[in-house]
Amino acid sequence: MTESKQQRESKDQSLHAMELEASNRYGDDGSSKRTGTWVTASAHIITAVIGSGVLSLSWAIAQLGWIAGPMALVIFSIITWFTSTLLADSCRDPVSGKRCSCYMDAVKSNLGGISNKFCGLAQYVNLVGITIGYSITSAISMAAIERSGCFHKEGHNVGCHVKNKKFMIIFGIIEIILSQIPNFHELSWLSAVAAVMSFGYSTIGLGLSIAKAVGGNQARTSLTGTTVGVDVTSWQKTWNCFEAIGDIAFAFAFSTVLVEIQDTLKPNPPENESMKKATLVGVSVTTVFYVSCGALGYAAFGNNAPGNFLTGFGFYEPYWLIDMANVFIIVHLIGAYQVFCQPIFKQVEDRCFNRWPNSSFIKESPPIKLPLFGVYSFSVFRVVWRTGYMILTIVLAMLLPFFNAILGLLGAASFWALTVYFPIQMHISREQIRAFSWKWIWLNFLVLLCLIVSVLAAAGSIATIVKDLSTYEPFNSVS
Repeated sequence: MTESKQQRESKDQSLHAMELEASNRYGDDGSSKRTGTWVTASAHIITAVIGSGVLSLSWAIAQLGWIAGPMALVIFSIITWFTSTLLADSCRDPVSGKRCSCYMDAVKSNLGGISNKFCGLAQYVNLVGITIGYSITSAISMAAIERSGCFHKEGHNVGCHVKNKKFMIIFGIIEIILSQIPNFHELSWLSAVAAVMSFGYSTIGLGLSIAKAVGGNQARTSLTGTTVGVDVTSWQKTWNCFEAIGDIAFAFAFSTVLVEIQDTLKPNPPENESMKKATLVGVSVTTVFYVSCGALGYAAFGNNAPGNFLTGFGFYEPYWLIDMANVFIIVHLIGAYQVFCQPIFKQVEDRCFNRWPNSSFIKESPPIKLPLFGVYSFSVFRVVWRTGYMILTIVLAMLLPFFNAILGLLGAASFWALTVYFPIQMHISREQIRAFSWKWIWLNFLVLLCLIVSVLAAAGSIATIVKDLSTYEPFNSVS
């Protein structure tokens, strides 16, 4: 018996409705629907890039001086922007056109071979290192709030020292809760809050620096920075300059999360174009803040600029404003921690899903309704593994209070590999640039130049680690 015309039309309408629902739920490659825009990507970038390290750039400029300091900031911002645009164009498989969901996939699709393993090692070791470093930095800002009140009551000559352990535990508890955010797609609101916080404490730092610079007692500055024989020895000058160049170079890098951020973007307009726009906005905003904070901080403190003029108490008053800035730093680091954790979470969870596809412990995620938050996909595996990761990073932060120097060493390696080497090599491969042509030569010259910077910065970090080991006491970090 043949179908009636009305029945066929009804089936066609049902099929169309199902296709429409699928298109609304899934992206162009069959994965979950992507809703990100260049605005959300810009927020992710600013959150990842503008860390509390912006407040230490005055120290970096103090080592290099008025000429080399700002020049280094501008040069490395241009390098980061350029290589990031190359990386954005390399996030689809050159043969199939399928999206790459992580940096390792992009390298595997474009370069293949052992490069994929080297990339994964550089990326994930650096990401783990950053999360440990953020645990330490946030604890120092929390301790600075307590010390600020003490200085206000007891005077500036009192030590007011406090142990950082309890603050690391507080930070860890907050991150355990936030780590249950399933993926990067759900993280936009936290990145937006964190980006606003970064503007907040940077603006406070700018305002305090301007007030100090114009308030008399002019600080001693120079075109070449700290003076040998007056501020530092020749040996210290050399190592400090290496470390300062490294700090500036690494301050712009966000390549460790660029591919993952791009994977959140809608396919229309093309995600690589949206990512390039977000990169330009993110790097431009960052550069303005970096140059402003670094230059004005150097003008305020001169060659004696502290490593961080909010937690290092370059300023004591108004104490409530210092406290507000440190609260902003803490909130920003809470958000930034999650931005850098998500690629780790995704990599581990994807591997577990593929390794044990029939495990109910790993696969099951029943929906539960939470007041104010709506429906949440609850996963016991996610709770257990992510909580375990948070505890591990906090314990390591307590064990290695000088970890920021180790992070500088990790940053030196990952900056060259992830921000410069792989984006350029993937671009050369995709565009089939002929060996020893003019473009090939200058691209590889840039690779070599940044390798030298990374090696020098690594040497500076090693010198700092050796010095810190002489006074090392595990689980006894004190501010």
